[in-house]
Amino acid sequence: MTHTPPGTLYVVATPIGNLDDLSARAVRLLGEVARVAAEDTRHSARLLSHLGLNKPMVSLHEHNEARRVDSLDRYLEAGEDIALISDAGTPLISDPGFVLVRELRARNRHIVPIPGPCALITALSAAGLPTDRFVFGGFLPAKPGARRQALEAWKVREETLVFYESPHRIVHTLEALHEQLEGREVVLARELTKTFETFLHGTPSSLLAQLSSDPNQARGEFVVIVAGSPPVAQSEQQAIDADTLLETLLAEGIGVKQAASVAARLFGGRKQTWYARLQGMKGEH
Repeated sequence: MTHTPPGTLYVVATPIGNLDDLSARAVRLLGEVARVAAEDTRHSARLLSHLGLNKPMVSLHEHNEARRVDSLDRYLEAGEDIALISDAGTPLISDPGFVLVRELRARNRHIVPIPGPCALITALSAAGLPTDRFVFGGFLPAKPGARRQALEAWKVREETLVFYESPHRIVHTLEALHEQLEGREVVLARELTKTFETFLHGTPSSLLAQLSSDPNQARGEFVVIVAGSPPVAQSEQQAIDADTLLETLLAEGIGVKQAASVAARLFGGRKQTWYARLQGMKGEH
């Protein structure tokens, strides 16, 4: 008796708005798989109907994902291929699927990504902010205090910052950005690939004014892109490091003459200059 080889889990990116963005490979695989694991089966049923497909579907969302692993693994063990899709975009990217993929990887199942639409990459490609280095923060915390703490941690990053945000929280997020990152260039990308796709550029305060004057601009799902922190100049960084060292040496009871010698070796310059600086610091304490 021939043993049926295990099936494959395909992680399939689906359109974030425009259905024409679904790749030919994704269409073919959705037609070939035995069943579809979807974040919202009602939402995904409309996509499959658009493609003329009628597939068995299994819901897989944040509240049931861990419980679905074993049952989906049994389908794979029986030789079925499964497509994992989210409501829009690439699964696992601020969407369900991580737990499933992690657990199936641990069981040596075959997992194949089918690339396609992703809101953060789509927004970055047209925002006009640096894309050579960026960090993705997903959705900022909903509670004001946690949101401020998150931005406080991110504000020193030199990379471009990228977040997702919902329409009912976008004003609160801009207010938090105004409080902590005012002056930074911000791009709001909304309704990507849809009829009313819009990119708004400005500072947090100017964007708040735009949304206040035109409430329609606060509709739709957002990608929030924030310019990174300007890099600290080398001379400024050296000054910070030098002050830290000098303060530490004095706090540890190191003599001014010896501390000046250490500073001169590390940072260059004349010992007499460092000596005078240390004497001044001692006088401040």
